[in-house]
Amino acid sequence: MEPRSRRPDLGLLALRLGVGSTLAAHGAQKLFGWFGGGGIEGTAAGMEAMGFHPSRQSAVLAGLGETGGGVLLALGLATPVGGAAAASTMVAAGAVHRPAGFFATAGGYEYTGVLGLAGTALAIAGPGRYSVDHLLADRFNRPWMATAALALLGGAAVAVVARREQAIAAPDGEPAGDPVGENSEAAGA
Repeated sequence: MEPRSRRPDLGLLALRLGVGSTLAAHGAQKLFGWFGGGGIEGTAAGMEAMGFHPSRQSAVLAGLGETGGGVLLALGLATPVGGAAAASTMVAAGAVHRPAGFFATAGGYEYTGVLGLAGTALAIAGPGRYSVDHLLADRFNRPWMATAALALLGGAAVAVVARREQAIAAPDGEPAGDPVGENSEAAGA
């Protein structure tokens, strides 16, 4: 019997490190202002302009989805959750770019789509042998976890995008019937 090839595991490692570190760096821009980013305040202002309400919470969640998902993917730890966090965050980011079409050169969703698909693929495929999950006997990398994380976080992303589209369509920029509204944002919620 031939020994198992290491090529798939090396390929998963390369993909995890590349996608995970890219996402973590983007999230660090949003959360901490690193790498020329705007930090929470700058990201919240951008979220407001893009129609995400409440903008500060949206900024924190986007930053955590990218940073947390990216770090988990790079380490190969809780890979289904990390991949689902990356994928769901990219669904919301892609919604911003969708009106411009597919190609990133025209402002489209090509880049966010590729990152989202990579996160989804890693959530499903798992991290491979060269990962923290493998060292922990895949305790946080069970097949059901990929299904649950993708469904839960994907559903949340769809809800966020629907809320944004409703806010954009509303004359005052706030979703109709929004119980959260401006008062909670002013209170720092």
